[in-house]
Amino acid sequence: MAEGNIAADQLRLFIERIERLEEEKKGIADDIRDVYSEAKSQGYDAKIMRQIVRLRKMSNDDRMEMEAVLDTYKSALGLA
Repeated sequence: MAEGNIAADQLRLFIERIERLEEEKKGIADDIRDVYSEAKSQGYDAKIMRQIVRLRKMSNDDRMEMEAVLDTYKSALGLA
């Protein structure tokens, strides 16, 4: 019976850790949203800023490949 209690305690601890991390994640997401809102109030385009953040996360090679494909698609559709 002790094994069952140990397993249940361990599971409870895992669940509690996950719950704490989820709460921290929510707090960080709220902070990020606040920064975008502040930037928007200063005249910046939050949508473009999000795209820049996404691009900065990419490797240079991946970004260049994506831009080349995008240019190809734009040319095919007469947008370039």
